[in-house]
Amino acid sequence: MKIFVSSDMEGTAGVVDWSQCRPAESEYGYYRGLLQEEVNAAIEGARAGGATEFLVNDAHSAMTNLRPDALAGRSRYLSGRHKPLYMMQGLDASFDGVFFVSYHGSMSGSPATLSHTYNPRAISEVRLDGVIAGESGINALVALGHGVPVVLITGDDTTAAEIAPFCPGIRSAVVKSSVSRFAADSLHPFEAREMIHEAAREAVRSLPQAAPPRIALPATLTVRFRNPDLAEMAAWVTDVVRVDAVTVRLTDEDPIRLYRRFVTVVVLTRGIAE
Repeated sequence: MKIFVSSDMEGTAGVVDWSQCRPAESEYGYYRGLLQEEVNAAIEGARAGGATEFLVNDAHSAMTNLRPDALAGRSRYLSGRHKPLYMMQGLDASFDGVFFVSYHGSMSGSPATLSHTYNPRAISEVRLDGVIAGESGINALVALGHGVPVVLITGDDTTAAEIAPFCPGIRSAVVKSSVSRFAADSLHPFEAREMIHEAAREAVRSLPQAAPPRIALPATLTVRFRNPDLAEMAAWVTDVVRVDAVTVRLTDEDPIRLYRRFVTVVVLTRGIAE
């Protein structure tokens, strides 16, 4: 039984500031260790539920945050930047389930610690078929394309709520409650890991009843940018349609192609985002 793990960092219990999750900052080393333990808790919980093989895609910042030798379950480790499928690189139809570990809320949803949607300097909101979507909902498009269910998400309460419309029945481990974009009430790290372990175990045990993400096709992503220049640049990409001064729309019957087009827009607009 194979599990694909996409790991971010902002959703880790105790993380509330950019200085804690940026490699150049002095605080990073400690919080990187907390992330590693939450990823391992998810893997160990999945092993307790019957999973036997793991691929961890490091999906935060430069995507080199985890120590390969410290990963539980003798997991394969996919790290580094410029991945064609970004946070979902490595997923294919051979996997039985997907875990989103240490994810965060969207830029425009309810209060969520360190909220953003791929690039906070460029994107102010993304909607998937009219529903506000964070990175979890957008990434679920790739899981849908491969027919693999997303069965676990860990992070704050907003993150758990935002994935529910796209992945009903998903197990969530809410390890902190957001007070604002830069404050949260977090569980003790040991308790957070215990919660993640249990949720992962139950998620794997529920796989026989799990279904791929519930996203109707063709699907539409509506992206609102912080200024008109960004929307203009996004419209340079084929099949990206300008809706108004700051908004573009992407529609496709192939969810993976839609996701790749969105990632192209993200990478392109990053060049002029202030």
